[in-house]
Amino acid sequence: MGTQAIAPEEDIYTKDGTTDYQNNPANKSKTGTWKACPFILGNECCERLAYYGMGTNLVNYLKVQLNQHNVTAINNVTNWSGTCYITPLLGAFLADAYLGRYWTIAIFSIIYIMGMTLLTLSASVPGLRPSCDANGVCHPKTIQSVVTFIALYTIALGTGGIKPCVSSFGADQFDDTDEDEKKHKSSFFNWFYFMINIGALIAASVLVYIQTHVGWGWGFGIPAAAMAIAVVSFFSGTRLYRNQKPGGSPLTRICQVIIASFRKIHVKVPADKSLLYETADEESVVQGSRKLDHTKTLSFFDKAAVETDLDNSKGVVNPWMLSTVTQVEELKSILRLLPIWATGIIFATVYGQMNTLFVVQGGSMDAHMGPNFEIPSASLSIFDTISVIFWVPVYDRLIVPFARKFTGHKHGFTQLQRMGIGLFISIFAMLVAGILEVVRLGIVRRNNYYDLKQVPVSIFWQIPQYFIIGLAEVFTFIGQLEFFYEQAPNAMRSLCSALSLTTVALGNYLSSLLVTIVTDVTTRNGKLGWIPDNLNRGHVHYFFFLLAALSVVNLIVYIFIARWYTYKKAVGTLR
Repeated sequence: MGTQAIAPEEDIYTKDGTTDYQNNPANKSKTGTWKACPFILGNECCERLAYYGMGTNLVNYLKVQLNQHNVTAINNVTNWSGTCYITPLLGAFLADAYLGRYWTIAIFSIIYIMGMTLLTLSASVPGLRPSCDANGVCHPKTIQSVVTFIALYTIALGTGGIKPCVSSFGADQFDDTDEDEKKHKSSFFNWFYFMINIGALIAASVLVYIQTHVGWGWGFGIPAAAMAIAVVSFFSGTRLYRNQKPGGSPLTRICQVIIASFRKIHVKVPADKSLLYETADEESVVQGSRKLDHTKTLSFFDKAAVETDLDNSKGVVNPWMLSTVTQVEELKSILRLLPIWATGIIFATVYGQMNTLFVVQGGSMDAHMGPNFEIPSASLSIFDTISVIFWVPVYDRLIVPFARKFTGHKHGFTQLQRMGIGLFISIFAMLVAGILEVVRLGIVRRNNYYDLKQVPVSIFWQIPQYFIIGLAEVFTFIGQLEFFYEQAPNAMRSLCSALSLTTVALGNYLSSLLVTIVTDVTTRNGKLGWIPDNLNRGHVHYFFFLLAALSVVNLIVYIFIARWYTYKKAVGTLR
């Protein structure tokens, strides 16, 4: 009678330090990989449906229900959207340091639902909902506006715990030390972004129509229900998830290296880098992180890992005086990411126009589909979503294999090349938007349509600018997701994902700043300015061309930065 071979214990469990829901080492055959991902992808799809279902048409809600002017509504939307991408720093810190990604997502999802519920009530309950006269002009009370913004910023807090963790949590389901699993991780990021846009597609089509033609109560209530479904989907996969252990405060470790470096400012770094301090065994001193090999860049911080007689005399290592090479390389990894991160801000500014100026521009165009149906201007973002949904599988199945033949790279392009291509494509989105506005204003002037609310130029001429931004997203945003995850130290992955998201925040803030500056400068001496309430008398195309010019400069800077980037080198095993 034969005997069945038993797999060695080290082949049964993951080697990246992940655990199952009972905090035991994760069994490779029972947890993670694509069997865990559907619950994470389902959660992301529903959460993004909720977010975009509320945010896509928000500028019109503020203009109609809260009776705000164009510039005020645009700035309020961009400031709120920016905050949604700043709060991930808080969520990421809690996830990496104390809670882990699973519990951070769970807790902040509850906060998110509270905000969505309050927003729904503010749009549907008499007393909280602004009253409107027979002409459709609303007159909100101060308390009604306050409740709306409390709801919006509660949502901003809730999304801050979800955004930086979900993509990293999904990537955690693939063992970095297993080559067979690791090769699927790049595809996960593509399909993760694909699911984001499935949610956005439903939001920009169905929900915007409901908000415009049925009512804001239903229009916000359905996204609130979608968020509840997202939470159910997430918890349903609990038994299948692999969880990375939180590694303690990454900010503390960063500060320790900086302080130790300056305390040893006069200490000389040895030429033989093997003399720098590191733990003797294969495991890193940082829980949840692999050791990092020494790199030559930013050598000043190597001083923190130089052992002195004072360090050796005390017997016990003082982390504020002596850091391991891995801790030094953690800081270096973050600092090397910052220039790449900064070049994403202009791209995010371009991307942010879809929810603001593109919507306002579309509102001044003919939005009819046939004699009896009028498409809301905010719904045109559906074509950005369709573009992403189209290009993600094309990129994954066609472009990557084709590019691989020429580049020899397993992913077709390096992550830095992929992001750069997206930055280049985004320039054309602004040029196309600006040219369309020039054409529209030409028709206004030739026919004296200055006071016409909707100029007889079909809103569907906006489709190319949305479609081009969608293509740019597939290259830049997905490339960013993967790049910041891969280049982040293991115990700082949520923080680095949040860092990549802050480009969107700063892009929105930059958009607000540019709109404010442009409005201030161009409205002097009684002029209407570039972005008046009546766009027929404005020059929005100047603003689009300004963004195109900034994008060109940004791309040139990016190329120089990317050429000098040094990739991190992970060695050893995880604790």
